[in-house]
Amino acid sequence: MVEMRELTTKARPRVTDELVMRVAGHLTERDRRILRLLADHRVLTTDHIRDVFFDHLNTAQHRLTLLHQMRLVDRFRRLDGGYATGPYHYVLDQLGAMVIAAERDRDLDTVRWRRDKAFAISDSQRLAHHLGVNGFFCALLRHARHTSGARLWHWWSERRITDWLLKVVHPDGWGRWEEAGRSVGFFLEYDRGTEPLDRLVAKLEGYADVEVGTGQLEWILFWLPSQRREANVRAAMAGATVPLATAAGSLGRPPAEAVWWPMGHPRPRRRLAELADVPKPPEAFIRRARRQAERLQPEQGEVTHATTTPPAGDDADPADPEEDWG
Repeated sequence: MVEMRELTTKARPRVTDELVMRVAGHLTERDRRILRLLADHRVLTTDHIRDVFFDHLNTAQHRLTLLHQMRLVDRFRRLDGGYATGPYHYVLDQLGAMVIAAERDRDLDTVRWRRDKAFAISDSQRLAHHLGVNGFFCALLRHARHTSGARLWHWWSERRITDWLLKVVHPDGWGRWEEAGRSVGFFLEYDRGTEPLDRLVAKLEGYADVEVGTGQLEWILFWLPSQRREANVRAAMAGATVPLATAAGSLGRPPAEAVWWPMGHPRPRRRLAELADVPKPPEAFIRRARRQAERLQPEQGEVTHATTTPPAGDDADPADPEEDWG
């Protein structure tokens, strides 16, 4: 029996004006970026944070322990047979939430941080899925840190991209990846092998509606747990008319590398950035052309789902909390 969490039990200081002043003088820009990432994506493991910000695990562990002692982050671990196992999972603590609110020009009196709410994710059935999605994007950021010319321009959470698209579809995230002069915008569908195939197939209709509403053709990336699952998904989605590529986590390679197999195209697998050179289904262009023609003669009472897609890399807003993670 595996319980979902081990809460912090050691006493830490109360959040007081004195603590706020003391912590303010010790925060680095890297600390602030860690807090921003937690604010936007809710929970990250030690390994995730190491991938994005540190070269060595010991350094990451030491700094995160200090942030924890300063009430900037809180943490939990899994319990297996009464013993804590695996990495720490980090969430924002009260002072960390206050730092983010101040950065984003929000009234500190409106910060209603509650520990039980911050830790709710630890008991969620979606925790493993959430960590998998965050791990996908953190792997891209790790690759960008060590590869000249690589950059993750954007990483938007499920909540944000779903709201942007007016809930027509519910991607697990949206990103824009750049490497070697190529740029690829993509929606992520992170699959753990639990959803019925017909439910996955049904998502494609929503993505076709997004193409019509936005006029943009973004890749839909299905990250799957095994090559067997990938084969089944591809068979179910044969004939898809949206830009779609699949990858299997069992290949043991990170998402920036040559793991992507575009639907309707033969192997070999492509690097993520190489999808920019892969022709997209002609049906997608036909839908877009029809939509553009309709916009020239809009019908009375017409309603569109989404009027635009998230910005391209050159339009990144540095003040945006989920922008520019290069």
